[in-house]
Amino acid sequence: MKERLELIFKRVSIRRFTSDDIDDKTLQLILEAANAAPSAGNLQARDFVVVRDKERKIKLAKAALKQMFIAEAPVVVVVCANYPRSMRVYGERGKLYAEQDATAAVENILLAVTALDLGAVWVGAFDEREVSRILNLPEFVRPMAIVPIGHPAENPGRRSRYPVSMLTHYETW
Repeated sequence: MKERLELIFKRVSIRRFTSDDIDDKTLQLILEAANAAPSAGNLQARDFVVVRDKERKIKLAKAALKQMFIAEAPVVVVVCANYPRSMRVYGERGKLYAEQDATAAVENILLAVTALDLGAVWVGAFDEREVSRILNLPEFVRPMAIVPIGHPAENPGRRSRYPVSMLTHYETW
């Protein structure tokens, strides 16, 4: 049974990439996996901005606290929450659901990338306004994560985790 979960435990954050490109067919498969993530009301209140342009990747890296490894990846996917898509059904709470939809898609990207023997990392530290400006995002869309994707140029081990017993509460806190 545990072997079915192997992909989850195999996933690690990759911040160094080779210069090998990611072909369009592989990228499309990754994006389809992203959109297969759970979605409140199946409204799929998330959008993906694919960036391949070197100059734009450099701008994104600078906006992400100068995490320049972002610019080294052949493909960067910025996952965004699309508020109106969810709010039209759920009102103000739809903002939260759109953010959940987007972040669930990020995890699916990371798992798909791992399954394809590629590498990626979830980058959440960035200047939202600057990323929105760089990507010309509409004001009703919020960038939730920057995900650089490429062929790994490193092989880090899994990082330690808290024991689940420290994080788990039954019935009440």
